[in-house]
Amino acid sequence: MMCHPPYKPPKFLQNGVAMTVYTALWGKRSWDINRYPEPLYHKKIFTGGQDVPIFGWVAIPENAHSTIVGTYGITGELETEWSLKLLGQKAYAQGYAVVLFDWRAHGKTAELSPTLTSDGLYEGEDFVRIAAAAAEMGCPKKFWFTGFSLGGQLALWGVKTAAVLTRNDEYFGLKNSDIAGGAVICPSLDSLRSLSYLVKRPLGKYLEAGIARNLKKLAWRIHDAHPGTIDPAAIERANSIWDFDKELVINRLGFASVEAYYQASSALQILPQISKPTLIVYAADDPLFHPAIIPDLEAACASNPVIDLLLTRYGGHVGYLSSKECQRQAKDPDPWWAWNRVLQWLEEQ
Repeated sequence: MMCHPPYKPPKFLQNGVAMTVYTALWGKRSWDINRYPEPLYHKKIFTGGQDVPIFGWVAIPENAHSTIVGTYGITGELETEWSLKLLGQKAYAQGYAVVLFDWRAHGKTAELSPTLTSDGLYEGEDFVRIAAAAAEMGCPKKFWFTGFSLGGQLALWGVKTAAVLTRNDEYFGLKNSDIAGGAVICPSLDSLRSLSYLVKRPLGKYLEAGIARNLKKLAWRIHDAHPGTIDPAAIERANSIWDFDKELVINRLGFASVEAYYQASSALQILPQISKPTLIVYAADDPLFHPAIIPDLEAACASNPVIDLLLTRYGGHVGYLSSKECQRQAKDPDPWWAWNRVLQWLEEQ
């Protein structure tokens, strides 16, 4: 495990909700304060699992040494996901080829296909198929899968699925050794526990309601782009994250209940099956996830030697802004502590 000074936020952000909200608002305006060169992205339509078209960006620097494949959280799109674009800039500057994509039912991918989300059950194969196509484009065959929040869950499924698909033979030209591993920040691990926890918390209700509104917009966007594929009455009824999955997702995936779907897609239960080096950065004060998950996460990582868990006291949900003192101690060029640790860990692998 890498050696680094402990994470320290500014004093006013030693609270998970404050960190989460402040980073989301401040980051949107200030994420590119260091002005890394913008990668020379090429737009690409990949073919994911089940032949679902997936929109992405690919940038390959000169003398690239390995490749990062990443996506974002529960809602969003490439154009506006500043945290993912930040990773792209930082990684590209360090010699990584970068592949970023709009996952199922998001951004331009939603315009290409009405296929809805499956929280990792099929997105894991998407990661692998995207890596195979990226290799054909010239990306180095040393692939690292990454993501944050729900995207972190998807990336963990990608690492697990890659090992399964390449175990006995090549998969679309990829060998088992071509998949290096994964690195995720604040991954969703147990939706069932976390969602019930979130909606019972005063501020959690607001966070959940905001996500639900964005999911509803996403559903209407698919409805408009692909007339007849989604029942508008079902979209009207989808006024929470739970309702979105109940009304729009589970029937298509063959699940009888939302509970069964969340249990099947949970990333916590696949951690014992991860067989490639993987870093999980996780904050104990993450306001979106049930605190009772932490002992289970620690136990799962302790019993799997390929997983490195970086569990911090503070950090919020995909926040991790560091104080000036913390930046000096870690010799970081900017306040983006979690991405800096991810890139440091990748270098050490």
